[in-house]
Amino acid sequence: MTMWEVALLDSQNRITLEEGFAAWRSRVEAMMFLHFIPIDNRIAVEANRLPEPFHRDPADRLIVATARLLDMPLLTADTKILDYPFVKTIW
Repeated sequence: MTMWEVALLDSQNRITLEEGFAAWRSRVEAMMFLHFIPIDNRIAVEANRLPEPFHRDPADRLIVATARLLDMPLLTADTKILDYPFVKTIW
């Protein structure tokens, strides 16, 4: 979902990637410490069963659900996620 969001923001000119999106994506995908997690049925269901209150943004719900199921913290500046007590965050 994060890659999708970056691609969307880039296509809408809401962010600027110095090297362009394709080169940025290739560089990020080559980073050995990053792992891309596919959205599976478990994550999709968890996104709809998050403890409330949490906002309705589907991308954020999928990202938070993934972090919760993997018991991993999220690195984010998003205040809606930072204020959500049911996920670990780093910032």
